Amino acid sequence: MRHLMRLILAGAIAALATGALAQSYPTRPIRLFVSFPPGGAADLVARIIGQPLSLRLGQPVVVENRPGANGTLAGDLVAKSVPDGHTLFLGPSALFAINPHLYPKMPLDPLKDLVPVASVVSNALVLAANPTLAKDKDFRAFVAAARAASPALFYASIGNGSEHHLAMELLKQQAGIDLTHVPYKGGGPAAIGVIGGDVAAMFGGGSVYPMVQSGQLKGLAVSSAKRSVQLPDLPAIAEVYPGYEVVLWQGLFVPVGTPPAILERLRSEVGATRALPEVAERLNAGGVGEPMVTTPDEFVARIRSDHDAFGKVIKSIGVRVD
Repeated sequence: MRHLMRLILAGAIAALATGALAQSYPTRPIRLFVSFPPGGAADLVARIIGQPLSLRLGQPVVVENRPGANGTLAGDLVAKSVPDGHTLFLGPSALFAINPHLYPKMPLDPLKDLVPVASVVSNALVLAANPTLAKDKDFRAFVAAARAASPALFYASIGNGSEHHLAMELLKQQAGIDLTHVPYKGGGPAAIGVIGGDVAAMFGGGSVYPMVQSGQLKGLAVSSAKRSVQLPDLPAIAEVYPGYEVVLWQGLFVPVGTPPAILERLRSEVGATRALPEVAERLNAGGVGEPMVTTPDEFVARIRSDHDAFGKVIKSIGVRVD
């Protein structure tokens, strides 16, 4: 009986300590690392989320940009930081779903060294074509033209192994078509290549949306499972090829070993922040995507699913980055 009482007392003390830890956190400013330069989409997402999150947590959320290696540099820095909830990482989907298959050596294992806090935002890619070449074509007509083309049409991407590259490779596999890849150094140069007719088409992110809306590029379809709020007139590729989906997402992560009480506090506050109407409005207005609302378990499942799916595509085309 005395042993049982000691166990109950120990449990009660631990519960009180855990509650006190969650209530006292945070005790100083929080550093939010972003893996892309200032002024880009990821930086904008961090600042849109960071401002209301700082109000809820009662401490400043300081955005720090650490671009490099498709998220690996910032991810490794956060993974090796003190796991006390004062260092957060706005992690891109590519770090978790693509990099482990693309790079032969990585300084971290993102699936093991980083713990998901919450999904934040998702962004569909848009399949965009040269407006002259695809003037009278919709998505189905483009696929038919690509199937009939000899030699194969050229397509642009923002670089080897990018989600933009792999989105087209996945479409090629599902539609049974052939196109020749031309990697560019970024979305802007790739879009210029399509507009100028050097290449026929590309998958582009939020920076390409205004070009589609203005008519500089011909929008054909979006890569999400459902139609985009920003481009509602374009079909989802999944409407023609069920199961097709490529979505760029960003989520918040902390180092493994972060106390559960702090993790739960962060999940609660990030969820409340993400649900604010003004946050959704600013994300949409900024062209950086839509709020990605999932439970923690759903987010973990999505990370694993994307990791496995992109692994198959990368293996099939044999792309590697040294």
